[in-house]
Amino acid sequence: MAQTLENPEPATQPSTGRLDRFALVMGRLVPDAITASIIFMLILAGMALALGNSPAKIMDAYSQGLWSLLAFTMQMTLIITLSSVLGSTPFFRKMILTLSRLPNTTTQVVALAVLIVAVASYFYWGLGIALCPLVAIHFAREAERKGIKVDFLFLLATVWGSHACWQYGLSSSAALLMATPGHFLEKTTGVIPLSTTIWAPASILMEILYVISVVVVGRLLMPKTCRPLSQFPEAYKLAEEEVISTSEPQNFPERLERNSYVLSVLWLVLAGWLYNHFVTKRLGLDINALNTILLFLCLLLHRNVHRFTEALKRAVLSCWPVIVMYHLYAGVAGIIQHTSVGDFLASMITMVSTPYTFPIIAVISGTIVAVFVPSSGGQWVIQGFVTSKAAVAVGLTVQRGLLALSVGDHMGNLTAPFWYVIVASITRINFREFYGYGLIYAVLWFVLGVIVFTFAPC
Repeated sequence: MAQTLENPEPATQPSTGRLDRFALVMGRLVPDAITASIIFMLILAGMALALGNSPAKIMDAYSQGLWSLLAFTMQMTLIITLSSVLGSTPFFRKMILTLSRLPNTTTQVVALAVLIVAVASYFYWGLGIALCPLVAIHFAREAERKGIKVDFLFLLATVWGSHACWQYGLSSSAALLMATPGHFLEKTTGVIPLSTTIWAPASILMEILYVISVVVVGRLLMPKTCRPLSQFPEAYKLAEEEVISTSEPQNFPERLERNSYVLSVLWLVLAGWLYNHFVTKRLGLDINALNTILLFLCLLLHRNVHRFTEALKRAVLSCWPVIVMYHLYAGVAGIIQHTSVGDFLASMITMVSTPYTFPIIAVISGTIVAVFVPSSGGQWVIQGFVTSKAAVAVGLTVQRGLLALSVGDHMGNLTAPFWYVIVASITRINFREFYGYGLIYAVLWFVLGVIVFTFAPC
């Protein structure tokens, strides 16, 4: 019987190593994201009461925040959904299959797999998530065919570790939000251009150092006794090309759905939108522009309405995490912004911070919150106000605060089960089978991030 995606049975006997035991404990202790938002709400409401805010003011603050991110929620829903649609296009699947046949050594397998996911993640975080399981599966299958020693679970954890490159890439949620006019902190920070965040020297340095480090660590720590992909039959099935139904059209509307010329009208309209945005208005990359690019590529690569809508039906299932969660985060953020809690937390961080200790404090605080809030945009909504004020108070820029907090944000992705479960569900394995390996890259990300965003210019 096929394993279920929600809780597949382990394909191999679980290890009793320390990392695996820690991963098992974490998986049992960390609550889901909605429960975590309730916990945060109760804690902050209690803090607000203790600081002298009335229950009416707290409720009003929560009300102001609760539905303040309707537009942002839809934007992020589109990002996740369109990334899955894009990753399912024949172009990307054939590209991965072709590239997986190039390596002839273990080092080459690790290096090329990491580079593909890192580059894809840099351009778009959702594309990195969509391609990560496919890259691990195809590269592990080709390695097994050639007799190259590659452990599938460790390779999956390694390419998942390289996905961290999205944090300072073109789809960085916090940076894009701050670069979009009308964002929730505009009165406090103004609009912050991407040239001072994801394209700052420190961000570029972090990306380069981290990718090199992941390749080195992934090669050096590759298990000597390898578990090939064939030991994971459900994952092995995914190596077969996914085929979208191409049945013969039965009537005129169905023939229109399968006609590329019909879709070409929309290609031209979207291309015109992009020209108007970037050339005529001379605007920069923001969330709306990113989604327009993604929609254009999805329609272009699927070639007709039928293939696109069939892919869209499956992809919609991947966006469930953000539909409600962002609003719950926004309610929590409302308590921080519209009561005295935000100023209190900012002053506490300022008291224990210096220009040299603030980055590590931001990373640690970001990590703690990210364990419970598995969303970069949601985390920045909660912590952005406090982080911005505290950074300025100790003599640093808001940009350094945002970039340091982003290290902590991805620490949550590399330590909490939320995204592991999503990747494991796509791969059809139990997330605990590779979770412990992912913690290696969490440590690597933390150390490099603290050093870079403490001393490098940004």
